[in-house]
Amino acid sequence: MRPRNLDEVVGQQHLVGPDKVLRRMVEQGQLYSIIFWGPPGVGKTTLAQIMANAMDRPFFALSAISAGVKDIREVIELSRKAGNAVLFIDEIHRFNKSQQDSLLGAVEKGEVTLIGATTENPSFEVNSALLSRSQVYVLETLQTPDLVKLLNEAITNDEVLKERNITLQETDALLTLSGGDARKLLNLLELTVTNVPAGPVVITNAMVQENAQKKVALYDKAGEQHYDIISAFIKSIRGSDPNAALYYLARMVEGGEDPKFIARRLLILASEDIGNANPNALLLATACFQTVTMIGYPECVLTLSQTTIYLASSAKSNASYMAWKKASRLVQDTGDQPVPLHIRNAPTKLMKDMNYGKDYQYAHDHEGNFADMEFMPEKLKGKKLYDPGDNPREHEMRAQLKKWWKGKYGY
Repeated sequence: MRPRNLDEVVGQQHLVGPDKVLRRMVEQGQLYSIIFWGPPGVGKTTLAQIMANAMDRPFFALSAISAGVKDIREVIELSRKAGNAVLFIDEIHRFNKSQQDSLLGAVEKGEVTLIGATTENPSFEVNSALLSRSQVYVLETLQTPDLVKLLNEAITNDEVLKERNITLQETDALLTLSGGDARKLLNLLELTVTNVPAGPVVITNAMVQENAQKKVALYDKAGEQHYDIISAFIKSIRGSDPNAALYYLARMVEGGEDPKFIARRLLILASEDIGNANPNALLLATACFQTVTMIGYPECVLTLSQTTIYLASSAKSNASYMAWKKASRLVQDTGDQPVPLHIRNAPTKLMKDMNYGKDYQYAHDHEGNFADMEFMPEKLKGKKLYDPGDNPREHEMRAQLKKWWKGKYGY
């Protein structure tokens, strides 16, 4: 069922459609080193083969799972002799730095045209020297219409399947269990059909589930899925949606994610996205991390769930986070401004003679434990960094700051 030309490719129309970049390369006969980045089963290997064949280029392939530097050198030498060859490396992110470096010379000199395929973000997994010599193209997960088209083509055109007189009565289970992976989809179709007695086959959801038995969670703790799901988890909490947050928490737990990693992210969120709108959020997140550390799976799941719900349902404020960013930027922009003399420490007589600490007012000696004095460096007087958020707790803080500073800093 592998496509033989770009017209037969299902999906990826942003790359192979009319007047799109890969189609233009093929039509113009110009091929450059490429990194295909996308999830499993979306056509990375297929596209490499189609492009090489369309340009009548010799095609050599290696899998980074099993190949070493010696294999790379041997294939590069074969490519040199063949001339104008394409070297395809599957799972290129699995090559270590020295293995990736061994490709540089041949790619730089144009002795081979490299096409790498990876399921991982190449910004992190492909070294910069190789990345700078390649163009990265992102392949997208196949959508429902693409997958249904694949199923219909398979039962119509595959030599074995078309003899079974297959009817796709239901496709939901096939589509859900394959998770957008065309290879997994066709394998699951074949598994289902071959487990049915001879004669016509009517595919139903129950039949597929019976043969598949159990869906394996699509979650790679070390891969792109790891970052996508933790991002969705945090954004759901930030967006005050406990239902979505719990769903993504379950995805991570079922996928075997380290519970301490989840708890650490909850700690960060408690300060970054809730802060002083609800100081108890940080306390609960800290207790959650301690609990997770002490008891681990499976019992800690209840604590993670409780904390997730609490944080998602809490008032939100990023005022502390934004204040820190402003403070950090201010220091970078203005350098080391001198600390005002009156708030400097004066442990020696010489320092006192230089007016270190002179006229400092001890706040607790004044009414309301507040002394109206300047703390910012001279050039930064009145510079406002903290702007309280729009929530009851920080409304109280704004009122208190306004009472103390009487308009200074804009309070």
